[in-house]
Amino acid sequence: MSNDLFAPRVPEEVAAKRPLADRLRPKTLADVTGQEHLTGEDGVLKRMIESGSLGSMIFWGPPGTGKTTVARLLSGEAGLAFEQISAIFSGVADLKKVFETARLRRMDGRQTLLFVDEIHRFNRAQQDSFLPVMEDGTVILVGATTENPSFELNAALLSRARVLTFKSHDEESLEELLKRAEAIEQKPLPLTEEARASLIRMADGDGRAVLTLAEEVWRATREGETFDTEGLTRIVQRRAPVYDKAQDGHYNLISALHKSVRGSDPDAALYYLARMFDVGEDPLYLGRRLVRMAVEDIGLADPQALVICNAAKDAYDYLGSPEGELALAQACVYLATAPKSNAVYTAFKAASQAAKQNGSLLPPKHILNAPTKLMKGEGYGEGYRYDHDEPDAFSGQDYFPEKMGRQTFYDPPERGFEREIRKRLEWWAKLRKERNPR
Repeated sequence: MSNDLFAPRVPEEVAAKRPLADRLRPKTLADVTGQEHLTGEDGVLKRMIESGSLGSMIFWGPPGTGKTTVARLLSGEAGLAFEQISAIFSGVADLKKVFETARLRRMDGRQTLLFVDEIHRFNRAQQDSFLPVMEDGTVILVGATTENPSFELNAALLSRARVLTFKSHDEESLEELLKRAEAIEQKPLPLTEEARASLIRMADGDGRAVLTLAEEVWRATREGETFDTEGLTRIVQRRAPVYDKAQDGHYNLISALHKSVRGSDPDAALYYLARMFDVGEDPLYLGRRLVRMAVEDIGLADPQALVICNAAKDAYDYLGSPEGELALAQACVYLATAPKSNAVYTAFKAASQAAKQNGSLLPPKHILNAPTKLMKGEGYGEGYRYDHDEPDAFSGQDYFPEKMGRQTFYDPPERGFEREIRKRLEWWAKLRKERNPR
C-alpha cells in the first residue's frame, strides 16, 4: 500500500502558490528595482532597445540583483526569442542543440537571445564555442556571472561582448521590494522599525534574499505577533556575510584594506581587517598582503614597516588564532600611521622598463672583473676606482652602460626616513659633479 495515502493533504491554493520572489518578478524593464543605471529611462539597455540594435553582453553582479529577469525582459521588449541554459548543468551537446535551434529560427527571420547563467563555469574551450555564433549573428549572447569577467572569461569572448555591471541593492531598493511584497500579500510585515532595518541588512544587497526572509517571517508569525530584532534573529537566523574567497568579495575587501592603509586611515583599515577575519580569510594571506603594503606604500619612508610586518607574521605563527590576529592588527595600524612613499615601487617599475628596452647593453668595462689576461687586455677593470679608498668613500664613477648615460629612477620624497636618504643622494650628486666634470 502506498504511503501517499497517509500523507497530509495540502490545500490546492497552498500547493499552487509560487514563491514570493517569483510572484514579484517585474513585467517590464521599467519595473526593475535597483538597476536604474541600466534599465531606467536613460539607462544603457533602454537606449539599446530604442536604437533597435542589441549586441552581446555580460551581466556581472552579485546574486539576487536581477540578471536573469533583465535578460528575459530584454528579449521580450526587443522581440527576440529567448533561450536559457546554465553552465552548471549544460555541456557541449546542449550548446550544439541550442545553436542549431537558433540557426533554424534565424532562417525564419527571428533572432535568438541566448542567456547563459554562471557562464564563468564553462571552460575556455566551451567559451570559445560561442564565438562563431556571436560573430555570424546566430545568437545575441547574454552571459551572467557573479565573478570578475576579467579573471574568468576568455579575452576573445570579452572582446565581442559588452560588460554591464549590476549593483547590489541598497537599503532604499530593498525597502521598495518589501513594500511591493506587502502590497501583493495585502498585509504588513509584523516587524518593529528596528527589526525591519535589521532584516534589510541581513539580505546583504540580495533582492531575492530579502523577499525570502520576508516570506519566512510571515510563515512564522502567529496572530497578533510582532517581532523585534531579537525575535527576528531567532525566527530567521542571521545569515553569514556573503563572501567567497574564490570570488569577487575577496578582492573587494582586500582592495578596501589596502587603500585604507595607503590613505593613512587606521580605523577603516582595522574595520576591513576585522571583516576578513570574521569571514574566515586565511590570516597568513593577510600577513602576506600587509608585507606587500609595507614595501609598496611605505617603503623606505619607514624601513621598520617591513620588519614589523614580518615580526607580526612570526607572532601569528607562534600564537595561532585568535591570539595571533592581534599581531596582524598591530602591523596594520603601524602601516596605516606610517609616512607613505611609493618611490621605491615607482623606481623599480621604471628600472624594469629600462632593463627591457636596454637589455642587450653591456656594463661599462671599468666595473667588470678581469679574471683572464685576454680580458685585462681588452680593458676590463681598467680605471676602476675602489670607493673605500676615495674621500668620503665615494668615487662618483658612472655605472650605467655607456650608451644609456646616467638615469634617475629613484626620487625619494621629503617624508619620513626618505628625507635623510634624499639628503645623501643630493650630497653624492654634488660630489659626482665636482669629481667627474664633463
